[in-house]
Amino acid sequence: MKRNHATVTHEYGPFPGVKQIGGVSYDGKHVWFAAGDSLQSFDPENGKPVATINMPAHAGTAFDGKHLFQISESRIQKIDPATGKVLHTIPSPGYGGDSGLTWAEGTLWVGHHRERKIHQIDPETGKILRTIESNRFVTGVTWADGELWHATWENDESTIRRINPETGEVLEQLDMPEGILVSGLEAGGDHFYCGSGPTGKVRQVKRPK
Repeated sequence: MKRNHATVTHEYGPFPGVKQIGGVSYDGKHVWFAAGDSLQSFDPENGKPVATINMPAHAGTAFDGKHLFQISESRIQKIDPATGKVLHTIPSPGYGGDSGLTWAEGTLWVGHHRERKIHQIDPETGKILRTIESNRFVTGVTWADGELWHATWENDESTIRRINPETGEVLEQLDMPEGILVSGLEAGGDHFYCGSGPTGKVRQVKRPK
């Protein structure tokens, strides 16, 4: 396993009225994050807020190229980002214990926090298609250039790990600086965007080549 220290390249926030950040996603232009009672976005070029959608948003956030997906308590909601309208709802595999969400291969990938698992699910029905075991609490999930990464937060320490999507074996690990924890994860360009829980901030971390 390759192991390195994570390099934080930028910090955004805290954002007005945001006390907790859960899931994070990136639509190619703006970064979206789950802020508890709303789903919000900002421009990573200048850090300025862009949009707010009022809805329960406690954990993972994803983008499929057109729609947003948001874990809202024990369900996953498909959302039109232009209007905020909920288009479809499925049950979440962790029934409220979910903690990461991303889109890849036409499916959703969901972190199951304290069960230390990642589920691949059907976005239409919520059916579990595959389950990958981890040995750490899962707090974020993302795919980047065909690689599966997930964030961990355990014993006041966080890492970002690249794993084998078939076996769950850890192939590479980035150790976050002391005191910096990761509550949501999404790849965008040469970086990861990381939610940081009760600080109300989103951090940009350099992604290994």
